[in-house]
Amino acid sequence: MSDFIVSVEKVCKTVEDSTGRLQILRDVDFALSAGETAAIVGASGSGKSTLLSILAGLDVPSSGTVRIAGADMFSLDEDARASVRARSVGFVFQSLQLLGNLTAIENVMLPLELAGRPDARAAAARMLERVGLGTRLKSYPKVLSGGEQQRVALARAFVVQPVLLLADEPTGSLDYATGETIMALMLALNQEQGTTLVLVTHDRGIAARCSRVFTMEAGRLRESAQADLEGTATAAAG
Repeated sequence: MSDFIVSVEKVCKTVEDSTGRLQILRDVDFALSAGETAAIVGASGSGKSTLLSILAGLDVPSSGTVRIAGADMFSLDEDARASVRARSVGFVFQSLQLLGNLTAIENVMLPLELAGRPDARAAAARMLERVGLGTRLKSYPKVLSGGEQQRVALARAFVVQPVLLLADEPTGSLDYATGETIMALMLALNQEQGTTLVLVTHDRGIAARCSRVFTMEAGRLRESAQADLEGTATAAAG
């Protein structure tokens, strides 16, 4: 059995539109072990978010294999993929996807309740305390700042202790200082839980904080040299 938490082999994604066939992903290959952090950078439309959706089992590749925690995702039916997601995968998105009619603690409790956890409320309260929102348990998303909402989203993602965390532009809607705080918190939680992290971002400075960096160009994925990326980020900061 493979020791990899994520294994992607020869994944392609082709769709049909009014102009004909469009190849979004081309023979994507990579693998990540437990605890590794990986950033995927690239221009808009390069295929980053499509790859993330396929890793989550929310989109289906045209060909290729994706294994998550040993499960061959696309040999499973939709219900079985959903089961793998529920027990193994956490999500953090730029759009947050918090439920406005639920309080902070209720949003964080939701995946635990779906998993049948009897300690859902206590576990959610502990995780919100960990992300600095111990006094905001009963607050609704509309009265929380952008940074506080993202902390709720982080708490919801990590509370199930996923083996894989997928993050799509998690700081993209935040100001620089708040984004830096959220990124530091996400990496700290990732280290505490030993989660494997796959992060999609346009920010090469954020990407450089991950242990591995991949660049997506026209649907092809290549691993970038960390030194090159750090040099780019430093030049941009200067």
